[in-house]
Amino acid sequence: MAVYTDITDEELSALLGDFDLGAPLSFKGIAEGVENSNFLLETDKGRYFLTVYERRVREDDLPFYLGLMRHLAEHGFPCATPIANRAGELIQRMRGKPAAVVSFLPGLSVRRPSAAHCREAGRGLAWLHEAGAGFAMSKPNDLGHESWAPMFAGLRQDADRLKPGMADQIEADLSLIARRWPQGLPGGVIHADYFPDNVFFQGQAFAGAIDFYFACTDAYAYDIAIALNAWCFEPDGSFNITSARALVSGYEARRPLSSAERRALPILAHGAAMRFFLTRLHDWHATPAGALVRPKDPMEYERKLAVHRSAPDLVLFGEGA
Repeated sequence: MAVYTDITDEELSALLGDFDLGAPLSFKGIAEGVENSNFLLETDKGRYFLTVYERRVREDDLPFYLGLMRHLAEHGFPCATPIANRAGELIQRMRGKPAAVVSFLPGLSVRRPSAAHCREAGRGLAWLHEAGAGFAMSKPNDLGHESWAPMFAGLRQDADRLKPGMADQIEADLSLIARRWPQGLPGGVIHADYFPDNVFFQGQAFAGAIDFYFACTDAYAYDIAIALNAWCFEPDGSFNITSARALVSGYEARRPLSSAERRALPILAHGAAMRFFLTRLHDWHATPAGALVRPKDPMEYERKLAVHRSAPDLVLFGEGA
């Protein structure tokens, strides 16, 4: 499991002593993600999640993430909601590390999304963008396009070890993306990690989103591009245009795209594939040896890069897509 910090019964009791969450009935680690330690807590009053922040998440950024989640919930968007202790504090400490307790969000993620799921996911993403529009805080995208070339500079050898000659191809991609990256698109708070395992459904209806720890301020269309890569590729590496059109159509049912956003989707999708390839390439060698969750395969996103490279207009949808 992705648990780097073990919590003893005594430590859990001390934490719960500051809350009004009831008496604990069960407490177990969750085998999800590679970034933080996550636990499911059941008490006689309900179910909750405890997250201990381990990697990438800076404590200084937690007020943005936790504040955003509360803002979204207060504005009707279904998401896990941070819970304050009796002193009104959202950020706790476990073993000297920052931690937070959030509400349990009902629903299930899907492993093989259908076109109907993609449509609902698109609708949910637009809902998220609308609900976040009034959030007072902002945060730059630390993993945005300007960071990719510097990040790759330290990963060239890792790339060529995975596939000989890959480093030169990635350099060419980075150069193309930098030249064509759009400016001035509508933007605001984005999720930036809107993958199927972070979206819940009840039946085929959108039920909510979780894991806002990559959220930032950026172009809304870039969030759509991340989702197109995450939701619309088949296991064999082919791109499902029907699912992609459904996702965009679902999004536009709540928030229509501008012509500039539509034109930008192909290069944004190419860039979004680059972002996840690079972070997976980094994690492939950097995940702690004690973690029982294997880091995600960077080659999945290398194959998506190849698709965007060979079909640069793949997600260039016309009006009414």
